[in-house]
Amino acid sequence: MAKAFGIVTSSPEHKVEGMQDYRPIGAFSFLGRFRVIDFPISNFSNSGINNIQVYITKKPRSLVAHIGTGRHYNINSKRGRIQIIVPDEELVNPIYNTNINAFFSNIDYIRRQSQDYVVIAPSCMVFAQNYDDLLQQHVNSGADVTLLYHKVFDAREGYSTCNALTLDGDKVTAITPNLGDEDNKDMFMESFVMKKDLLIDLMYAARETSSMYTLANIVNAKCGELDVRAVEHHGFFAPITSLKTFYKANEALIDFDEASTLFSTDWPIYTRTSDSCPTQFYDEAEVKNSVVANGCEVHGTIEDSVIGRGVTVGKGAIVKGCIVMAYAEIGENVVLQNQVVDKYAKVIHENKILAEPGQPGYIKHSDVL
Repeated sequence: MAKAFGIVTSSPEHKVEGMQDYRPIGAFSFLGRFRVIDFPISNFSNSGINNIQVYITKKPRSLVAHIGTGRHYNINSKRGRIQIIVPDEELVNPIYNTNINAFFSNIDYIRRQSQDYVVIAPSCMVFAQNYDDLLQQHVNSGADVTLLYHKVFDAREGYSTCNALTLDGDKVTAITPNLGDEDNKDMFMESFVMKKDLLIDLMYAARETSSMYTLANIVNAKCGELDVRAVEHHGFFAPITSLKTFYKANEALIDFDEASTLFSTDWPIYTRTSDSCPTQFYDEAEVKNSVVANGCEVHGTIEDSVIGRGVTVGKGAIVKGCIVMAYAEIGENVVLQNQVVDKYAKVIHENKILAEPGQPGYIKHSDVL
């Protein structure tokens, strides 16, 4: 049976307004108790891929603290480990901030891996995937490169910085930017399977072509020479590429039926635990269709919202259609609607902060309103 090591890329081409000023996308809180990085690492762990490299381009502190030794991801420390790789130097221009350049800066770590194959996954997309099945399918097909994709029917919205695949059966003929010109697209999930030696060859080919080339760029350029295949993903899929898509992904998983397409007992999503007391719902509290993490104090009304750990919602407060991150404080009689409230923010003086549905507002990390 073929064996692979895993790489989690940083996906610097995606920009999330506001939130990314404080941490990389992989460190974003998700659904109250997870981080976005938990999904690719859990996919690797559940797939039996125990040697994992996690690339971080900047602001690594929160992600490094969350991943730690990787023990909470059920990684066997005798046979594998998680390597957190941060840039050695500050790039003079963000155009050089590509996954190819990140790989080149750490090419020795890639060469030293004993596994013949590599599986590359993004740190900015939420989905469940058995990468061992994908690897064996890749080997059995005889393909040079296998890519993962998801059929979407709303490609005009939420996928503006993503790439789409052009397919002829299961053969990939092109990887192209999503121009938002069609609703139906085969959206590339930034997941690759190939031999380690081929990855190194593609790295050199990309560098010879352009210092701005990404791995997707060079695979696209080589589609005529290489046998590039595609495998369709089924289940929940959400790219975290903007504040709107972050909000939409959290909102979608409030629905139990939708959440069941991502979470299952035989495919756990691991995360760093944070022990605290259960959430206290006081007599005047009213909660509808929401996800509320542990350690909260709820006196007011919560509806259609995701509430992180340790949040306080005061008497008479109304929180509707919001994503509230850990340790935020919502004061008495405050009304919030369609807002993303970052960690440690306090909304205690303003009485009403509203945004239109589908266009969430953002309240900054540690800010006081």
